[in-house]
Amino acid sequence: MAPTTVPLSGTQVNASGLKGTEALANGSNAAQLDASKIKYIFTANPRAVPDEATANASDETICTDHMITVVWRAYTGWEAPELKPYGPLSIMPTASVLNYATECFEGMKAYRGDDGKLRLFRPNLNCERLNVSASRISLPTFDAAEMEKLILTLLSVDGPRWLPKDRAGGFLYIRPILIGTQPRIGVNAPKEALFYIMAGFIPRLDSYPGGMRLHTSPDDLVRAWAGGYGYAKIGANYGPSMIAKQGPHMQGFHEILWLYGDKGECTEAGASNFFVVWKRKDGKTELITAPLDDKLILSGVTRRSCLEFVRQKLVGDIEVAERKFTIGELFEAQAEGRILESFATGTGFFICPISQIRHRGQDIMIPIDPEIQAGEITHKIKTVLGDILYGRSNHSWGVVVPENE
Repeated sequence: MAPTTVPLSGTQVNASGLKGTEALANGSNAAQLDASKIKYIFTANPRAVPDEATANASDETICTDHMITVVWRAYTGWEAPELKPYGPLSIMPTASVLNYATECFEGMKAYRGDDGKLRLFRPNLNCERLNVSASRISLPTFDAAEMEKLILTLLSVDGPRWLPKDRAGGFLYIRPILIGTQPRIGVNAPKEALFYIMAGFIPRLDSYPGGMRLHTSPDDLVRAWAGGYGYAKIGANYGPSMIAKQGPHMQGFHEILWLYGDKGECTEAGASNFFVVWKRKDGKTELITAPLDDKLILSGVTRRSCLEFVRQKLVGDIEVAERKFTIGELFEAQAEGRILESFATGTGFFICPISQIRHRGQDIMIPIDPEIQAGEITHKIKTVLGDILYGRSNHSWGVVVPENE
């Protein structure tokens, strides 16, 4: 049975007396995404809030009481957003997303700080990136600032109860998704779409005992390719990659280090950005990661933040390189004792130290300080960014959520 709901506001009517879509159909320009027009329909049956361990032990993702949905139509634009009880979606079997994978999404977290405040980390970058993904998959774009307002609205309603102040150090995972819903078979850009935002629990992934262990990708599989869509956060980047992980996972490896091309260029670690700290042959310490210019990898928010921090705060101690580098270079550096540390970054993993890379039966072992369970640079970056996430330091990257208590 569907949950009972309590409507708190009615449909807004414009000055002409016509509802939004009717007015647009009568000659107005297509409506833009507008968070101020949101309608609230609160659940009358709030669910019990589980503790983090119980929630993450479930076979399904446990989400908060509400979600936000917004319908888009090519001829009329964006309809008024709705905050409503979390529950099933209704789309036709012929919907574009089910037949042609027209969808894109984002991943971000809301963190309960040591000071009791709820924060997002640089949410504007996630919202801007979703527009990039939407353009690549032929879905409608929008004002990124309005998307951010909708995320803040959902968290202001569900945050106080689902991540209360006595759970400092906890987080909720936020998943905004845009899908093509036009119910028509045919390889064309959909003329109808649905944007929705939900929040829930996911496990902590940044603290594998002894560090993350990577296995390189098999010769006959690639995650992304030049001219493709590796830079876009769309489902087609993730589903086909799962098969590569199955065998190595049974051998105790956590993720795949995706290689590209005949030379084995290092790109991503699973669905995360991949970093190495090493000594160059000239003796200088360098933080290296794959570049964005060939669009093989995702422009991660955590990736960008790590690079900006090192360039601004560790200048003179360590140089930064965004360039192609190969698995062969890593083996050469290991043989010469030049690899200092390695880590992966992303919303799920945050900053996760890497201790091992296996390639064609040979291992690259990367040192990890047993006391801090990371390398020195990795630990320093993780500490600084973590302090921003949880309010231990005041920074513009940490956006406070106004909560309805």
